[in-house]
Amino acid sequence: MSDPFEHLIVSERSGLLSVTVDREEKRNALSLEVLGEIRALFESCSEDRTIKAATITGKGEKSFAAGGDLRELDSVRTVEDSRLMSESGRTALDAIRNFPVPVVAVLNGTALGGGAELAMACDFRLATPNASIGFLQGTLNITTAWGGGPDLIERIGSAPALRLIATAKVLKAPEALEIGVVDALADESQALDAAVGNFMEPMLARLPHVLRAMKALRLAAKKRVLDGLAELETGYFVDCWTDDAHWEAADAVLGGRK
Repeated sequence: MSDPFEHLIVSERSGLLSVTVDREEKRNALSLEVLGEIRALFESCSEDRTIKAATITGKGEKSFAAGGDLRELDSVRTVEDSRLMSESGRTALDAIRNFPVPVVAVLNGTALGGGAELAMACDFRLATPNASIGFLQGTLNITTAWGGGPDLIERIGSAPALRLIATAKVLKAPEALEIGVVDALADESQALDAAVGNFMEPMLARLPHVLRAMKALRLAAKKRVLDGLAELETGYFVDCWTDDAHWEAADAVLGGRK
């Protein structure tokens, strides 16, 4: 498969589409450009009926994906621009959510903020023992922006999801497995590629059209649970993003990084 993307490494073999976010020096942060590439890739591959499943991970061994790049998003200040940013990110992750075959997030390190939303947009999450996941949006005085809140509610229930988001707790992989955020842990004695192969093998044994039928049922059931939550999440996110309390928190983080 040709790779026209600047920030994604893409390959396809034996029906498995493999995607790696290639911004290791930025902790694989999800810039608007990266999100656009994710959308373009998954939308362009959605009609390829030879693909049985897909994985997405981050480059390196430390970070699956960090959240949005705060320096890049510093200029997003108005209600209109904030809504556009939220909707653009959601549309990108919707390309994963609506991909017609199963998508697995391979958590090779930290998945924080928007990175946690990316992980939850996938159907399943396979994590290394040292990986972690956390919805840190509250530390910036904002809410989830790209569908991660509704995804988490659908996965573990509204009360546990509220607690996880409200406390901004970072879950180590074993704890995330225990409460259902993560589906499986890779064997620490095994190379990650081998662990991914073991996790994907039973799905890849199915025929593509059968997997598409199974995913269609999953999407229909999920829609019944989440219908109407997208606009609600976006509205609250915009209110929080444009509030002075958010910019005070963001400025404190950026100042600390300087």
